[in-house]
Amino acid sequence: MKIKDLPQVLEIEKLSYSNPWTKESFLYEITENPLATYLVAVEGEKVIGYGGIWVVLDEAHITTLAVHPLYRRNGVGASLLNALLEVARNKKVRNIILEVRVSNLPAQHLYQKTGFKPIGLRKKYYTRPEEDAIVMSIELKEEI
Repeated sequence: MKIKDLPQVLEIEKLSYSNPWTKESFLYEITENPLATYLVAVEGEKVIGYGGIWVVLDEAHITTLAVHPLYRRNGVGASLLNALLEVARNKKVRNIILEVRVSNLPAQHLYQKTGFKPIGLRKKYYTRPEEDAIVMSIELKEEI
């Protein structure tokens, strides 16, 4: 993700989340946060999805993943998720966690299909509307 991508990323963010991140939040993540890696999926010049991950030592946290509504259910989310997993593998991460809304069944299905398993619940994690989050985790195997 580059600064030039932000207008399109922010558009997808607003279409995807009831409590969207701000431009300043994304700017910090892509220019100042040394733990962060953010990727975009593009079709031609159009950003159609994005995802981010923080890596701390041998653990990682997927911070966000979103696909433009017109491009959902076409493998874009899975490709982004796999690219984030590859970033983690390259940085020798052993375990990755994420949170997902209890009501977001399509995202839960994607994560489970990729190998994430539910490990806990964060009560009232989300706002607008208030909702619990399922915490999911995947352990990355070392390649032999």
